Amino acid sequence: MKFIRKNIFNALFVIILLVIVFVPDAKAFFLKGLMEIGFYAPKVETPKENIAGLDGIRFKDVKGSLVDLGDLKGKVIFLNFWATWCPPCIAEMPSINKLYTQFKDDQDIVFIFADADGDFAKSTKFMADRKYAMPVYKVESDIPEKLFAGALPTTVIFDKQGRLSFRHEGVANYADQKIIDFLKKLKGNKSL
Repeated sequence: MKFIRKNIFNALFVIILLVIVFVPDAKAFFLKGLMEIGFYAPKVETPKENIAGLDGIRFKDVKGSLVDLGDLKGKVIFLNFWATWCPPCIAEMPSINKLYTQFKDDQDIVFIFADADGDFAKSTKFMADRKYAMPVYKVESDIPEKLFAGALPTTVIFDKQGRLSFRHEGVANYADQKIIDFLKKLKGNKSL
Protein backbone atom coordinates (compact mmCIF):
# COMPACT_ATOMS: atom_id res chain seq x y z
CA MET A 1 0.00 0.00 0.00
CA LYS A 2 2.90 2.36 0.78
CA PHE A 3 4.35 1.69 -2.67
CA ILE A 4 1.07 2.64 -4.38
CA ARG A 5 0.63 5.80 -2.32
CA LYS A 6 4.25 6.75 -2.93
CA ASN A 7 4.09 6.27 -6.70
CA ILE A 8 0.55 7.37 -7.54
CA PHE A 9 1.70 10.69 -9.02
CA ASN A 10 4.34 8.99 -11.15
CA ALA A 11 1.72 6.53 -12.43
CA LEU A 12 -0.72 9.35 -13.20
CA PHE A 13 2.01 11.27 -15.01
CA VAL A 14 2.88 8.24 -17.15
CA ILE A 15 -0.80 7.61 -17.95
CA ILE A 16 -1.35 11.24 -18.95
CA LEU A 17 1.79 11.18 -21.08
CA LEU A 18 0.67 7.98 -22.83
CA VAL A 19 -2.77 9.49 -23.53
CA ILE A 20 -1.16 12.60 -25.04
CA VAL A 21 1.14 10.49 -27.21
CA PHE A 22 -1.43 7.94 -28.44
CA VAL A 23 -4.74 9.86 -28.57
CA PRO A 24 -4.70 12.48 -31.39
CA ASP A 25 -7.45 14.66 -29.87
CA ALA A 26 -5.64 14.70 -26.52
CA LYS A 27 -2.42 15.74 -28.22
CA ALA A 28 -4.30 18.45 -30.15
CA PHE A 29 -5.86 19.68 -26.89
CA PHE A 30 -2.41 19.83 -25.26
CA LEU A 31 -0.90 21.73 -28.23
CA LYS A 32 -3.86 24.14 -28.30
CA GLY A 33 -3.26 24.88 -24.62
CA LEU A 34 0.41 25.62 -25.33
CA MET A 35 -0.63 27.94 -28.18
CA GLU A 36 -2.98 29.85 -25.90
CA ILE A 37 -0.25 30.57 -23.36
CA GLY A 38 2.09 31.99 -25.98
CA PHE A 39 4.00 29.08 -27.47
CA TYR A 40 3.92 28.61 -31.24
CA ALA A 41 3.62 32.29 -32.15
CA PRO A 42 4.31 32.53 -35.89
CA LYS A 43 7.31 34.55 -37.05
CA VAL A 44 6.41 36.91 -39.88
CA GLU A 45 9.89 38.20 -40.71
CA THR A 46 10.26 35.79 -43.63
CA PRO A 47 11.60 37.68 -46.66
CA LYS A 48 9.56 37.77 -49.86
CA GLU A 49 10.51 35.13 -52.37
CA ASN A 50 9.49 34.75 -55.97
CA ILE A 51 8.05 31.38 -56.89
CA ALA A 52 8.40 30.46 -60.55
CA GLY A 53 4.81 31.42 -61.40
CA LEU A 54 1.71 30.46 -59.52
CA ASP A 55 -0.10 29.65 -62.76
CA GLY A 56 -1.22 26.04 -62.84
CA ILE A 57 -1.26 25.49 -59.08
CA ARG A 58 -4.90 24.48 -58.73
CA PHE A 59 -7.32 23.51 -56.00
CA LYS A 60 -10.87 22.21 -56.24
CA ASP A 61 -13.63 23.08 -53.77
CA VAL A 62 -16.52 20.88 -52.62
CA LYS A 63 -18.76 22.19 -55.42
CA GLY A 64 -16.20 21.23 -58.07
CA SER A 65 -15.00 24.77 -58.84
CA LEU A 66 -11.32 25.09 -59.66
CA VAL A 67 -9.15 27.85 -58.23
CA ASP A 68 -5.83 28.59 -59.92
CA LEU A 69 -3.38 30.56 -57.78
CA GLY A 70 -2.18 32.36 -60.92
CA ASP A 71 -5.66 33.87 -61.31
CA LEU A 72 -5.50 35.37 -57.82
CA LYS A 73 -2.84 38.02 -58.52
CA GLY A 74 -3.85 41.25 -56.84
CA LYS A 75 -5.07 39.35 -53.77
CA VAL A 76 -3.32 38.14 -50.62
CA ILE A 77 -3.50 34.33 -50.48
CA PHE A 78 -3.56 32.41 -47.18
CA LEU A 79 -2.99 28.73 -48.01
CA ASN A 80 -3.07 26.04 -45.32
CA PHE A 81 -2.32 22.35 -45.91
CA TRP A 82 -3.89 20.15 -43.22
CA ALA A 83 -5.48 16.75 -42.52
CA THR A 84 -8.26 15.55 -40.22
CA TRP A 85 -5.97 12.98 -38.54
CA CYS A 86 -3.15 15.47 -37.78
CA PRO A 87 -3.05 16.60 -34.09
CA PRO A 88 -1.07 19.82 -34.79
CA CYS A 89 -3.56 20.67 -37.57
CA ILE A 90 -6.47 20.10 -35.20
CA ALA A 91 -4.75 22.22 -32.53
CA GLU A 92 -4.27 25.25 -34.80
CA MET A 93 -7.73 25.09 -36.42
CA PRO A 94 -9.51 27.26 -33.81
CA SER A 95 -6.98 30.05 -34.35
CA ILE A 96 -7.21 29.74 -38.14
CA ASN A 97 -11.01 29.77 -37.94
CA LYS A 98 -10.84 32.96 -35.87
CA LEU A 99 -8.53 34.56 -38.46
CA TYR A 100 -10.76 33.39 -41.31
CA THR A 101 -13.87 34.77 -39.59
CA GLN A 102 -12.17 38.14 -39.20
CA PHE A 103 -11.18 38.42 -42.88
CA LYS A 104 -13.73 36.23 -44.72
CA ASP A 105 -15.61 39.23 -46.19
CA ASP A 106 -12.41 41.02 -47.24
CA GLN A 107 -12.23 40.93 -51.03
CA ASP A 108 -8.43 41.40 -50.97
CA ILE A 109 -7.69 38.17 -49.07
CA VAL A 110 -8.37 34.61 -50.26
CA PHE A 111 -8.28 31.63 -47.90
CA ILE A 112 -7.63 28.12 -49.18
CA PHE A 113 -7.72 25.20 -46.73
CA ALA A 114 -6.29 22.25 -48.65
CA ASP A 115 -7.09 18.84 -47.19
CA ALA A 116 -3.89 16.87 -47.86
CA ASP A 117 -5.93 13.65 -48.09
CA GLY A 118 -8.39 15.12 -50.61
CA ASP A 119 -11.32 13.39 -48.88
CA PHE A 120 -14.18 15.91 -49.04
CA ALA A 121 -16.62 13.70 -47.12
CA LYS A 122 -14.26 13.40 -44.17
CA SER A 123 -12.97 17.00 -44.20
CA THR A 124 -16.40 18.67 -44.57
CA LYS A 125 -17.74 16.50 -41.74
CA PHE A 126 -14.72 17.51 -39.64
CA MET A 127 -15.43 21.21 -40.28
CA ALA A 128 -19.17 20.84 -39.64
CA ASP A 129 -18.69 18.84 -36.41
CA ARG A 130 -16.47 21.60 -35.03
CA LYS A 131 -18.67 24.41 -36.41
CA TYR A 132 -15.88 25.89 -38.54
CA ALA A 133 -16.94 27.99 -41.51
CA MET A 134 -13.74 27.52 -43.50
CA PRO A 135 -14.08 26.29 -47.09
CA VAL A 136 -12.34 23.00 -47.85
CA TYR A 137 -10.30 22.39 -51.02
CA LYS A 138 -8.27 19.52 -52.38
CA VAL A 139 -5.10 19.71 -54.41
CA GLU A 140 -5.67 19.34 -58.16
CA SER A 141 -2.14 19.86 -59.50
CA ASP A 142 1.49 19.45 -58.60
CA ILE A 143 2.61 21.67 -55.73
CA PRO A 144 6.21 22.95 -55.76
CA GLU A 145 8.24 21.64 -52.81
CA LYS A 146 9.12 25.22 -51.95
CA LEU A 147 5.47 25.61 -50.94
CA PHE A 148 4.58 22.19 -49.57
CA ALA A 149 7.10 19.45 -48.91
CA GLY A 150 4.65 17.11 -47.16
CA ALA A 151 4.87 18.34 -43.54
CA LEU A 152 1.48 18.94 -41.91
CA PRO A 153 0.36 21.52 -41.14
CA THR A 154 2.05 23.89 -43.57
CA THR A 155 0.85 27.45 -44.08
CA VAL A 156 2.00 29.81 -46.81
CA ILE A 157 0.96 33.39 -47.50
CA PHE A 158 1.45 35.19 -50.81
CA ASP A 159 1.37 38.96 -51.26
CA LYS A 160 -0.67 40.69 -53.97
CA GLN A 161 2.18 40.29 -56.48
CA GLY A 162 2.21 36.51 -55.96
CA ARG A 163 5.44 36.52 -53.96
CA LEU A 164 5.88 34.02 -51.14
CA SER A 165 5.77 36.24 -48.05
CA PHE A 166 5.39 33.66 -45.28
CA ARG A 167 5.91 29.92 -44.94
CA HIS A 168 5.59 27.89 -41.76
CA GLU A 169 5.66 24.13 -41.16
CA GLY A 170 4.08 22.96 -37.92
CA VAL A 171 1.52 24.29 -35.50
CA ALA A 172 1.12 28.04 -34.99
CA ASN A 173 -1.36 30.45 -33.48
CA TYR A 174 -2.83 32.31 -36.46
CA ALA A 175 -5.12 34.43 -34.29
CA ASP A 176 -1.93 36.17 -33.10
CA GLN A 177 -1.99 39.95 -33.63
CA LYS A 178 1.31 39.73 -35.58
CA ILE A 179 -0.40 37.67 -38.30
CA ILE A 180 -3.44 39.97 -38.38
CA ASP A 181 -1.17 43.00 -38.78
CA PHE A 182 0.92 41.16 -41.37
CA LEU A 183 -2.16 40.37 -43.51
CA LYS A 184 -3.34 43.99 -43.25
CA LYS A 185 0.11 45.19 -44.30
CA LEU A 186 0.20 42.80 -47.28
CA LYS A 187 -3.23 43.89 -48.49
CA GLY A 188 -2.06 47.49 -48.41
CA ASN A 189 -3.89 48.71 -45.31
CA LYS A 190 -1.46 51.20 -43.75
CA SER A 191 -3.65 51.81 -40.70
CA LEU A 192 -1.86 49.29 -38.48
